[in-house]
Amino acid sequence: MSQVTIYLDKDTEEKMRVFTKSLRVSQSKWIAALIQEKLQNEWPELVVSLAGAWVDFPSAEEIRSELGQDVAREQI
Repeated sequence: MSQVTIYLDKDTEEKMRVFTKSLRVSQSKWIAALIQEKLQNEWPELVVSLAGAWVDFPSAEEIRSELGQDVAREQI
């Protein structure tokens, strides 16, 4: 396991210390969890479970059908 040094101002460090103490977790574990969360490249299971949940939601084609025709673009 590697080590990383970070520099925090006193106010931020104090807030982190109080917060991690209330969670009963070390500052190191809390920071590691934040980094892992930010680097996650998959949707949380709760979000994935919502896929297809709205059966009556219109398709992209249905939404666009009411927009009409685009205006022809000028030639440059």
